[in-house]
Amino acid sequence: MNGPFKLAAPLIAALAIAACNAGGSSNVPASSGLSSMQTHVGVPQWKMKNLARAACPEVIGKPTCLALIENKPHGISPAVAGWAPSNLQARYNTPSSSKGTGTIVAIVDAYDNPDVASDLSEYRSEFGLGTANFTKYNQDGDEGDYPSGSEGWGVEIDLDVEMVSALCPNCTIYLIEANSSDSSDLEAAEVEAVKLGAHIVSNSWICYGSNSCVNSSDFDTKGVTYLAASGDDGYNEIGNPSTLASVIAVGGTTLSESGSKYTESIWDDAGAGCATGITKPSWQKDPDCSSRTDADISALAWNVAEYDTYGEGGWFTVGGTSVATPLSAAVVALAGKETKLNAAEYFWKQKVKKQKKDEWYISTGDDGSCGGEYLCTAGTNQFGTYSGPGGWGTPDGIKAYK
Repeated sequence: MNGPFKLAAPLIAALAIAACNAGGSSNVPASSGLSSMQTHVGVPQWKMKNLARAACPEVIGKPTCLALIENKPHGISPAVAGWAPSNLQARYNTPSSSKGTGTIVAIVDAYDNPDVASDLSEYRSEFGLGTANFTKYNQDGDEGDYPSGSEGWGVEIDLDVEMVSALCPNCTIYLIEANSSDSSDLEAAEVEAVKLGAHIVSNSWICYGSNSCVNSSDFDTKGVTYLAASGDDGYNEIGNPSTLASVIAVGGTTLSESGSKYTESIWDDAGAGCATGITKPSWQKDPDCSSRTDADISALAWNVAEYDTYGEGGWFTVGGTSVATPLSAAVVALAGKETKLNAAEYFWKQKVKKQKKDEWYISTGDDGSCGGEYLCTAGTNQFGTYSGPGGWGTPDGIKAYK
């Protein structure tokens, strides 16, 4: 299949307020737990160019799912629709057929998708992934008495379980459906995922503009790896839970293919920035953000095939860091060291030689305007291979995750 087209360069934000100036730390004071950008200062590329529509309503300071339904024909062959598991497995060099058995990846989302089991079955059948080891729970840990349905969150739910399947078809997948998109319900589902035995919990939702919308203790259990999407609105449009120091924040890339060779670039709407008000972890040593730096790692965030009958009627393409997050959770599962990662510390403390060997260096692209610094721009080499929207890169095998 042909790789997706490259998005245009990002729109310069109307208010050029950067969380971190060149050569200095954040100069924007914290206010009531909010990030330095409390409202959006620019229009993301996916919206400005009418490339996609958000599956869920976006409310500043409140949880919202991050799936983006691309404005391309629906119902076409999945082989044409977007990137398939075979593409993802090839790019990320994953041992998808041989590892992951017995490892639980928990997905936390809001509301119910009543068709998720059959949609997942169709996705896996189409791509030869076998029968899923899948269980759906409500936020109390019961199989049944599920919350009311939501077509928007339903798209997110199908996306999450299908992306875990794409890279780790042998994994056990638990879906925990919160009663609503209120923070308290999502927190309850988060806690229940751990009670059910999961050591990997994936979150494809965000509270834009708020670094205090969730209880941080619900995302900080020893021996559990939490992952969260960094957002879909570009530089400095971030928030909980990805800004928590106890969570692996996942940025996004685009993928292109030439023959058997794949290349990646920064997805220009991937969230990144300085999480004002969040204490910088001791293992983050980058120079120009005095708070927690977001993101940590990245994966593909555009033009993947999804199957959803509850709201979208079949095959279509989807984007967002809510693609990258369950993909990253699947790689963590394949690596088998989820109880020892201690959030993103492992990635930030890796030796340069290991990074070059086990992670794809994302050297091109940016997600907005920050004076050309590493916090929004790839390939600056101001802090090794790190960039805000690309983190320390994407996986080349599983050794970088263990």
